[in-house]
Order: sequence, then structure tokens, then C-alpha cells
Amino acid sequence: MADLRQILSQGRKRVGILIGAGAPLSVRINASGELDPDGTVLIPGVEQLTERAIGKLTGEHALAAAAIRAGLPDGGNIETILSRVRLLQSAIGDTPVHGLTASGYEELGRTICSAIGEIVGAKLPKGRTPYHELVAWISGTQRPHAVEVFTTNYDLLFEEAFELAKSPYFDGFTGGHAPFFDPVTVAGDDLPARWSRLWKLHGSLGWRVEKGVVVRSGGTESSELVYPDHLKYDLTQKQPYSALFERLKRFLLTPDTLLLTIGFSFRDAHINAVLDEALAMNANAALMAFQYQSLAAEEPACKLAYEHPNVSVYASDAAVIGGVAGRWQPGDPPKNWTEIRATFWSTRYGSTEPVFLLGDFAAFSRFCALSYSTDLGRVVGPGSVAAPEPIVDPTSSTEVISA
Repeated sequence: MADLRQILSQGRKRVGILIGAGAPLSVRINASGELDPDGTVLIPGVEQLTERAIGKLTGEHALAAAAIRAGLPDGGNIETILSRVRLLQSAIGDTPVHGLTASGYEELGRTICSAIGEIVGAKLPKGRTPYHELVAWISGTQRPHAVEVFTTNYDLLFEEAFELAKSPYFDGFTGGHAPFFDPVTVAGDDLPARWSRLWKLHGSLGWRVEKGVVVRSGGTESSELVYPDHLKYDLTQKQPYSALFERLKRFLLTPDTLLLTIGFSFRDAHINAVLDEALAMNANAALMAFQYQSLAAEEPACKLAYEHPNVSVYASDAAVIGGVAGRWQPGDPPKNWTEIRATFWSTRYGSTEPVFLLGDFAAFSRFCALSYSTDLGRVVGPGSVAAPEPIVDPTSSTEVISA
């Protein structure tokens, strides 16, 4: 953590951040749309998003969606359901399946996308959210290399945070009337380092097809979103997705790079394939995965870490570092380190035992923002500021990793 904090504060290393669907769960609001730690999540996770989006369907669309879910393991989720819809749309022609023909499934896909757009189209509430704090860290120092943010999320929360901070960023599109995607600029490094990069790997609200070209409208259209499963590989071979996935691979193949992941489950097979190949090819790249759950619940991330020693997994109770799993056990902190430790090791949401906090997007963003601070004695961190007692488990058979 000392090394990471120094890297974050100096701004000299080439740093990327891969952000998954777990990130918006850290922002909670009340019925008035104001920040409230006891409120509801700003944008729901995949399971809740599935129930809300499918719940908006009616008539023959609802019946077809129910039949599709019945044929998927555990009822599927919004990603696998829509993938199956698109597969049927391309395969059945005028032959009805579950009461719909190809044109019916095309309409069903648009209806589901519209429902998703309504749900994930939330705006940032007033006040300082983790998105504001992460952007504050990104724009807080001069850098020789731009920070690159890769995200699978469709929402516009990062765009909003960058613009509120008046921090320039490039998302692959250029132009004024109907910004078009420019793969040449995405592949290069011609822009100034002060321009952050924001890569929407699975598409974004506001993307639409115009005259056969994907453009960014500035609105909240939701027709050009990519979902895993059957059609994902084909879709990601097309522009702009192929250029964005190639950018992720190229970033990891660059010497001396660090990719931090937060809110990412490592269950996206296509992204995992890029990570696996690039990390095997470039031993000088490093990936640090900050996971919210216990290590036992993060099997996909652990699998990657066991296969690649340059991948580290930091879970709430334990970690995999250098291919070795072990529980956290804090030692004696260095001088002036007590307040710093409280930003990544403390109790969470009223729990009695301290845990590693950075798997929570709010704690991660706060840790990044505070990397510039030298005196944290008055800072209210994501957990308590009191230094917890070390956890000692004499029955544990795993190695111990020092925090």
C-alpha cells in the first residue's frame, strides 16, 4: 500500500483503471435524489437490473422473455437474455419461436435496451461522490502519460464527473454535430497527456448508428450496447469495439504499466482473454484487482492470479500475491502511517472486524484522492479512523500477508 500510494501521488507511471458494474453500487441516494449512505443504489447491479428491465415488458414480449429465461441456467441475467434475443433475431426468420418471429425479437431487443437505458441513465447526485474524487485524483497532477479509464458500464457518470471538473478527456469520438469514432486516434498517443482517456468497452448510452456509422449523439439512446455470451465476439470485432479492445491489449503490452481493477467480477470471457494474453506476453505489466467480497467468492479473479504472477488480487479478508494466497494480518505501522492505514483497512458499514476496504469503489476513490495528502489526521475516511487491532488466527493454515 505504501508503494501504491507513492505511485498514485507521483503521477509518473503509466496507470489504467478497469471499472466494472460494481462501481455505481457505492453511490446511494434517498427518495429526493440526494446522497444518503442508507438509501438505494444509484444504478443497480446485474441481478436487480435484470428484474427491473424484464419487469417492464408486457404482452407477447413478456411471454417470450419468460420462455427464454426458463431455458437459461438460473433464469439468466439481462446480458444472457438479450444475447439470446439477438441470436433468435438473426436465426429464425419468419418461423415463430415463443410466439415471435425475427422482427418480433428485433422489437423485443429494442424494448429491453430502452428499459436498460432508463435504468442506467441516472445522473450524479449533488455532493462529492466517488466519481468526483477519482476524477480529482486523475486531474490533480501533471503526468507524462494520460490515465486510461476502461469501463464495461453504459452509464454517463464518468463523462459527467469529468465535465463538472472541467477536466478534458477523449473517448474515441471527434466532431461537433454528430461526433464520429476515430480508430486512428484511439490507437495512437497523439493527444496531450492532460487529456484522460475514457474507453467504453461495451458501448455507451448516447451511441447510435447513423448512415452505417456509430456516432455519439449526446443523448441517452441505448441501441448500440454490447452484451456477453453468444454474439459478443462477433460484435466486438466491429468498430468501435474492436479498436477499444485492441487499446486495452496495447496498454497492457506497453512496458512498465499498472492496471487497477475495481468493481469488475472477471466473468467477462472476452475481456479475460485480452488480459490473459497480454499479461503473459508482458511480464513488466502488473494488474492489481481490488475485489469487494471475500477471497473465496472471487474465484475468477483468483484463477487469473494463480496463472500470472504479475496479477494480484486484494479481497476483503485475504489476497493472492505472487501466486500465493494468504490472509491479511496487519503488522506495526511505519511512522505517521496510522491515519493512512485507516483509509484502506478498517471496519465496513458497521461491521465489528476490520477488512481490506479498497474493493469498495468509494474507498478506492478516496484512497486515490488522498494520495496527495500528507496529513490525514482530520480526514474522515470511508471507515473509522482508529487503527484496528491485528487479527490473529492461530488455526489458519495459510500464509500471512502483511498489510
